[in-house]
Amino acid sequence: MATYIEQSLAKLKEFEGCVPWMYRDTVGKVTVGVGLMLPDANAAAALPFLSGTRPATPEEIAAEYVRVDALTMARASSFYKIPTSLELTQQTIDAKLTAVLQGFETDLRAHLPHYDTLPDPVKLALLDMIYNLGPAGLFNGFPHLIAAVESGSWAEAAARCLRRGPSPARNNWTREQFLSAVVTAIQAETESLLKRIGLAIRHTWNALFGPRQ
Repeated sequence: MATYIEQSLAKLKEFEGCVPWMYRDTVGKVTVGVGLMLPDANAAAALPFLSGTRPATPEEIAAEYVRVDALTMARASSFYKIPTSLELTQQTIDAKLTAVLQGFETDLRAHLPHYDTLPDPVKLALLDMIYNLGPAGLFNGFPHLIAAVESGSWAEAAARCLRRGPSPARNNWTREQFLSAVVTAIQAETESLLKRIGLAIRHTWNALFGPRQ
């Protein structure tokens, strides 16, 4: 069974797209992989781009960055691809995204000391939001959501997680993660109650009739 980090990685690819070559996003930033913004050519050169099957040189990476950065922004990612476009391997994209998620988890643990005890669906929802909004956007922009998470009020968190910008499908998915934690909590409480009732019945039986042989 996939871990929540693996599930988060797959879902972010679905929501953000996964493009192995450089392109310009909706605000004009040169981007690659799963929404990884490259602020300058040096940032691009720090990644192991390939030219065909061989490693691209820093000069080739810088030239590709300049070429893409000069094109019209916010076009389909295929618009920026030419036969000589440099690309990242899927393994590199996954490793970079995993490292980014782990960094965001450090931010989440700093603000939510009990983060590691949260249900996996809640972690998935928070990772999606922090990836989309950034730490400041999440913690400063959604104080009621963070308060709900801190108190374990999953229905309230579901009501407070709507973002402007992401698609309705993405917002609905995030909301469903918080709501699934409600169901999990109810199931756990029900199981605990049934266990307590079973123990009470057993103790009563033993008191009246003695232990079962």
